[in-house]
Amino acid sequence: MKLNTQNAEFVLSAARLADCPRDSLPQIAFAGRSNVGKSSLINKLVNRKALARVSATPGKTATINFYRLPECRLVDLPGYGYAKVSKGERDRWASLVEGYFAQDRNVALVIQLVDMRHKPTADDLQMVDFLLQTGRPFVVVCTKSDKLNRGETEAQTALFNQLFQEQGIDWLPFSSVKGSGLEALKQVIESAVDQEGMGD
Repeated sequence: MKLNTQNAEFVLSAARLADCPRDSLPQIAFAGRSNVGKSSLINKLVNRKALARVSATPGKTATINFYRLPECRLVDLPGYGYAKVSKGERDRWASLVEGYFAQDRNVALVIQLVDMRHKPTADDLQMVDFLLQTGRPFVVVCTKSDKLNRGETEAQTALFNQLFQEQGIDWLPFSSVKGSGLEALKQVIESAVDQEGMGD
């Protein structure tokens, strides 16, 4: 099944779990720390410049944003790990994300974003551990791969292979600027949506 990304539309921003839409469509959730490039990736995926609003201010996405494709929903979860917001606000975001996963949702795939330029943070690894423990299907997408030179790319590839591939976790490099990794990511999403459909 090919994703029909041309008909993507914004549905709503949910600041509370009660506001999250409920339906039978498979959901593709995007998780990652603040400013890792979730909105840019979603825009690249649907070939739109501003479906998901890209903020220059980390920690701006304090809501769960829902987008609809004919075959599935894209769910942009609040970014974590930004130090300049209050502890109360961070706790609210954490409870929003945990509550989203705790609800009986048709989550076909979680796309866990990490910045390819850096070693994954403790928050990144904690999120990966959470996904492993809860048995959620997920893939790690390493963003901003275009910012690395060849030597840095080789070093970071070796690091991510050690951290993820050797543990049986799929990962792929991605650039919203150059579009590298886009087709591979679409295939992963299409496969997850197909599998979810077969499981109904």
